[in-house]
Amino acid sequence: MAAITLSIDIGGSKIKACTLSKSGKILQEYTKVPTPQSANPKNVLATIKELVQTFKYDRVSAGFPGYVRDGIVHTAPNLGTGYWAGINLAEELMVTLGKPARVVNDADLLGLGCVSGKGFEMMTTLGTGFGTAFYLEGKVLPHLEVAHHPIHKGQDYDAFIGEAAYNEIGKKKWNKRMQYVLSVTKTVFNYDRLYIGGGLSRKLDFKLDDNIILVNNIDGIDGGVKLWEQ
Repeated sequence: MAAITLSIDIGGSKIKACTLSKSGKILQEYTKVPTPQSANPKNVLATIKELVQTFKYDRVSAGFPGYVRDGIVHTAPNLGTGYWAGINLAEELMVTLGKPARVVNDADLLGLGCVSGKGFEMMTTLGTGFGTAFYLEGKVLPHLEVAHHPIHKGQDYDAFIGEAAYNEIGKKKWNKRMQYVLSVTKTVFNYDRLYIGGGLSRKLDFKLDDNIILVNNIDGIDGGVKLWEQ
């Protein structure tokens, strides 16, 4: 029998989960709950355990909003790096849920389900912050925290175009900033294709280059399965 994958998206405001067949088809629809107010590992793991208690699955894939290497969290800017630095989240999920688990950055996971698998591709997510991921011939490359690189007058990407900035400056000014950001990423990364997801991607109101593709969480849903094929 083909393995069923539990796919978990740990976000700054919500934690979402669904189960997927081997082909990436949704078996149990996305269910979401608020991320706990004190988003430390103990609270987040308890929330996940409660969220998926009725789900049936054989393995776990999780996307986490921070720098993750080999399942170990190094930064968690929107949840609290002080809580998370050094936490082996893959191991913690395996202990909590009783199934083998893999963890990568949330943009890495979304992009795995979206990219074509041809050439050098980049994934960005526009939401609480600015998520990025890179792929070569469909293989996820080492994660870079581009979000924390200065982009304008000492501000990093998170501060310049994140959700807080959008709420402060409004849609028109935010779109102007996004045009600037996309011109920079195009010059710096020379990608074959750029995928843009996240809640704020729906606020983009200017014409995008032909090699820029807007995606949503459903488009990248089978990233949880493809993580086990890496």
